[in-house]
Amino acid sequence: MELDLTADQEVFAQTTTKFLDDEASPTDLRALRHDLAGFSSAYWRQGAELGWTSLLVSEEDGGGSISGGGLTDLALVSHQFGRFAAPGPLLPTNVVAAALSHRGSPEQKADVLPGLLSGETVGAWCWAEPPPNDRLGKVAMTASVTDDGYVLNGRKGPVEAGAQADHLLVVAQSDGRPMQLLLPAGTPGVTVVAAQGLDLTRRYAEIHFEDVRVPRALLLGDASSVADDIEWQLQLANVMQMHEMVGAMEKAFEITMEWMFNRYSFGRPLASYQELKHRTADMKAWIEVGHGIADAATLHVQGRGDRAGEYTSAGKAYLGVYGVDVLQDCVQIHGGIGVTFDHDMHLYLRRVVVDSLLFGTVSDHRQRLTTLLETKEDASA
Repeated sequence: MELDLTADQEVFAQTTTKFLDDEASPTDLRALRHDLAGFSSAYWRQGAELGWTSLLVSEEDGGGSISGGGLTDLALVSHQFGRFAAPGPLLPTNVVAAALSHRGSPEQKADVLPGLLSGETVGAWCWAEPPPNDRLGKVAMTASVTDDGYVLNGRKGPVEAGAQADHLLVVAQSDGRPMQLLLPAGTPGVTVVAAQGLDLTRRYAEIHFEDVRVPRALLLGDASSVADDIEWQLQLANVMQMHEMVGAMEKAFEITMEWMFNRYSFGRPLASYQELKHRTADMKAWIEVGHGIADAATLHVQGRGDRAGEYTSAGKAYLGVYGVDVLQDCVQIHGGIGVTFDHDMHLYLRRVVVDSLLFGTVSDHRQRLTTLLETKEDASA
């Protein structure tokens, strides 16, 4: 990140970096390749103790930020998660915790938040849906009204940490209006199907809801605010992804530059060849722009600004293209060794590619940005 950081934020970032350096080395990541959860419970509890799960939760609800700007603080963690390709349900747990702190009833907060904040439990945001309902903002899951609550029917996926989650925050449609319900993962009628994923430690699932009866008390928020709440949660998710992508790009570039200066070809270091100088100059420029647009999106979303949607879609569309390009170039510059499992480069490539596809693809966000700008232009005409 390139935001101006306070001394406390610097210490927080350094503490996170040291912890991940000790607990999330490439060797550790490879060891988790076939682990069902993709992370250890002890690791996640320690991360929670460092503050990873509490930054978007108000102090009244047991959370608190380092600087008073929780999203800025969380972006520091996301950035390091990208640099280490770190494991753990950082994004889904924070989205659920933020939504609960913002709109949850006192009973919901008392029941769910302590476990999320301590790292004892995990939350998953069931927002995306599989094809043919996989476009940005498309929700086909239904919540039929009953005398005492709702009946859920539909599918959600990919859901990060869906099989590891204790609590599911589900987005559905009821009579054409969006709603969110926070229910236990073990609710009867909920079936979790683990999915294959590209990322080495991230775990995803498709979740089926078949006549799932949910009491009215599990409704999160109300009809007047839920659309704005879902939009805000989507912005939070994209901001976290953007910083993670920039962190992975930055780390891969550093590894590649070291390789270029140490690897000799025809008696000269690779870094001395003009064509590679031009390529690395382009990559450096793309990374710097990525820093800038991710930081700008963070500030707009944190301030709940009118242009927050524009900045998040612009940033996600940009990084979805240039993040992948940077990683592919880094792999190519390494030659044959770059495509081996034993080399670390694929860890960052996997993370960036997966992030570029979730919570809206490049095409989705380009269309969304166009729509937002056209709407603004029509309103000012």
